[in-house]
Amino acid sequence: MKGTPLRVLAWVLLGLATAGFFEFGVGTFYVVALVLIALTFVMRRGGDARQLAVQSLVDGARHALPVAIACALVGVIIGVINLTGVAAEIGGRVIAIGQDNLFLALLLTMLTCLVLGMGIPTIPNYIITSSLAAPVLLELGVPLIVSHMFVFYFGIMADLTPPVALACFAAAPIARETGLKISVQAIRVAIAGFIMPFMAVYSPALMLQSEDWGAVAWVVFKAVLAIAMWGAGAIGFLAAPLAWWERAWVVVAACFLVVALPLTDEIGLAAIAAFLAWHWWRTRRPGMGQAGAR
Repeated sequence: MKGTPLRVLAWVLLGLATAGFFEFGVGTFYVVALVLIALTFVMRRGGDARQLAVQSLVDGARHALPVAIACALVGVIIGVINLTGVAAEIGGRVIAIGQDNLFLALLLTMLTCLVLGMGIPTIPNYIITSSLAAPVLLELGVPLIVSHMFVFYFGIMADLTPPVALACFAAAPIARETGLKISVQAIRVAIAGFIMPFMAVYSPALMLQSEDWGAVAWVVFKAVLAIAMWGAGAIGFLAAPLAWWERAWVVVAACFLVVALPLTDEIGLAAIAAFLAWHWWRTRRPGMGQAGAR
């Protein structure tokens, strides 16, 4: 406790030096830090803090390298897109395909946005994807807000997808794992996020593009139920571990809720109801919860 006031004073001085960075420049921070280090030598204490600070600098530099490499790759990708004019060319091709097959056009737009959104902050991400990819969907008859949210959503999801996966590489030092492994697990957990934008295109009521609140409530209910089933299928667990065929069953059943075709909702709901009844019966049987998953 005897050294507590000095520790508090050190943190206060560092905070003031950091706060005055824009006003007085980086030199202020260096001066305050050097003064504090000198005081630790003069007072003959704080050796452990100095060692911890040096180790923190080393760890920070080492962990920043993957992020820096990802940012460098992003610059190359954007430069190639701007210099070659490939964005306009891809847009024309997608529009031509979408006139015959909207799903394929949406799939190509998704892939384009995943590339355009690699490692870019949120606001520039939206500016790039909305200016390059959203007009393509507008030409295909997708409502304005739905088209913008579709491209923005997948631009943000680029933070989870390789090869950049900036969010995953930033989390790698915390998890003490490689960014690629974290990216694979992130895609697995967020699998529903790659499908919901398609549902919004085929059912715009999901984004309140309808005056019929009954239709909005129905679409939201389907979306929530589909997300729950995709999560169970991707993770492999609901009330108990799921067998491989059960996981495939719930994923396919949830996909039926997305497809806006006659009878697809009824088929999907019937398949999910059958699975939930089976799962409830299986998990209530003694010793069957683990046995059914094998």
